[in-house]
Amino acid sequence: QVQLVESRGGLVQPGGSLTLSCVASGTVFDIYVMGWYRQAPGKQRELVAMIMRGGNTNYEDSVKGRFTISRDNAKNTAKNTVYLQMNSLKLEDTAVYYCQVASPRAHYWGQGTQVTVSS
Repeated sequence: QVQLVESRGGLVQPGGSLTLSCVASGTVFDIYVMGWYRQAPGKQRELVAMIMRGGNTNYEDSVKGRFTISRDNAKNTAKNTVYLQMNSLKLEDTAVYYCQVASPRAHYWGQGTQVTVSS
């Protein structure tokens, strides 16, 4: 089993920055991908960014150049952490952001955290 705890989102002005974190604990040794999804009101959940265990990343087109995903696989601990650095935030980035991790056994989701971009 894997437990995910996301950091709190928040209210940010357009052009501002915010960093989200998600700590995965439990059986994390075989997690091969960690990522962030988001769901805006009335829209389907979409992939924002993902990072593979080897460090390869993938981004949704609208966030390329603005968002950065990174991963900390701390040694000798049963925790992996994934970060989403969000810069130059736009109104359309407003959504509930979800952390997701995948192992050969299952996919796990965080509880979701609200990010609101508004002036």
